[in-house]
Amino acid sequence: MSPGTRSQLAAAGLDADQVVAVIGLALAEDLPGWTADPTADPGAATMGPTGASGGATEPPGALDATSAATVDAALVGHGALVSRAAGTVAGLPVVAAVFETVLGRAVTVTLTAADGDRIIPGQAVAQVNGPVRGLLTAERTALNLLCHLSGVATLTRTWVDAVAGTGAAIRDTRKTLPGLRALEKYAVRCGGGVNHRMSLSDAALIKDNHVVAAGGVTAAFAAVRARFPRLSVEVECDTVEQVAEAVAAGADLILCDNMGPRELRASVAIARPAGVRLEASGGLSLAVAAEVAATGVDYLAVGALTHSAPALDLGLDLREG
Repeated sequence: MSPGTRSQLAAAGLDADQVVAVIGLALAEDLPGWTADPTADPGAATMGPTGASGGATEPPGALDATSAATVDAALVGHGALVSRAAGTVAGLPVVAAVFETVLGRAVTVTLTAADGDRIIPGQAVAQVNGPVRGLLTAERTALNLLCHLSGVATLTRTWVDAVAGTGAAIRDTRKTLPGLRALEKYAVRCGGGVNHRMSLSDAALIKDNHVVAAGGVTAAFAAVRARFPRLSVEVECDTVEQVAEAVAAGADLILCDNMGPRELRASVAIARPAGVRLEASGGLSLAVAAEVAATGVDYLAVGALTHSAPALDLGLDLREG
């Protein structure tokens, strides 16, 4: 991976080594036995029979059979990653990392848009130049990540626009695909949303099952505060009465689960004077987003941002020369 791409990933709050690991797993799905050549230039792939980087022969299975059969190893081409639909783009430095992982220094990736940009059909978001076999081998991995992350950003932006002017923020959850949490939560940020905790250790969230196990909201809160005195504690509440109990216990944040606008307004009236933030969750839809946000809650928690976002359609348009 080039220093420039590594810097872009770091600026996005992403761990470059973790991104490379995700890319490696994705490439291995297309090319069983695929490995990067440790003796090649940093980030260069050992594509062997595909002619991507001219490395040593790959193990059996690590072969893009179609490209190896149809594309001359010496052919160099230029391509553009183009949006087929309107949306918000996310994951462009990740795309650069994919092509550089496969082709190393043989590829040039030029980003013509920035993550978080609103894009229109026909707009090029990146250009790539390099050996055609390698470009085609990397294409699907690059597009899988770009389309998915841009879909998350696009759906997030739709929710953010729906509550514009209310003061409420759209927040994600831990309902992410295994291995892609950091990337998906980055895409949420690109769409204008904010992140909830990244892991179970970042903050405490006392949910209904914890309340049952501990013997009540107050008992559960006291147990967490005693064990982890510096950790932010959020309490899930199903009723206004539980909200009052959680505020009295000293909660930092309250998750109002499946409450209607009237209950949310009552909860805000209790929590706001105490400086406790509120998060609405459960049963939310774009149709009611503005009404829920207008109750005065600080956040709308939307699991659909990551677990149900449709991919944004982008493709690679290749031309020789």
